Amino acid sequence: MDIRKTVFTKEIITADEMGQTCDQITRVAAMAVVRNPFAGMHQDDLSPLFDVGAQLGGSLTQELVNMLGGPPIAYGKAAIVGSAGSMEHGAAVLHPALGKPVRAAVGGGKSLMPSNHKVGALGASIDLPLGHKDEAWSFDHIDTVTLWVPDAPRADEIVLCVGLSNGTRAQPRVGTGPSPS
Repeated sequence: MDIRKTVFTKEIITADEMGQTCDQITRVAAMAVVRNPFAGMHQDDLSPLFDVGAQLGGSLTQELVNMLGGPPIAYGKAAIVGSAGSMEHGAAVLHPALGKPVRAAVGGGKSLMPSNHKVGALGASIDLPLGHKDEAWSFDHIDTVTLWVPDAPRADEIVLCVGLSNGTRAQPRVGTGPSPS
């Protein structure tokens, strides 16, 4: 695995978009810029990218838990694939193997980890979705963090992103939805 850089971000929210104060919410995210070994080629076996997700999932998430300063309540993941890659390369780093080490680092995670992936140009942003790690139907925890790395992804790179939050959106008023029948 060839990592060019890792970027961490931390948001501390004390008011909603309308200026109404709220309980403090902290959201943290990590973005690892890695070389895409399959850039510019078709490859049926994407398992080397599964390994990238597994390795980075645990290490990045542990760093995020430390940054959060308390137990995470919500989590999510995303990937931006450089223009010489395919969206499937983003799916390969996110889905088969990243979740297990993330769940181990956050101490649980019964809910499906929300995700997003796309192909993007240098400096592209991505909306990393967040959801409650144990209560999938907690609408108040459905949130989004917009992330980007100004000089990534280069055509032969993938930006792998993991995000955590210690709370809901600011001033949530939606509640919990019905369980599926």
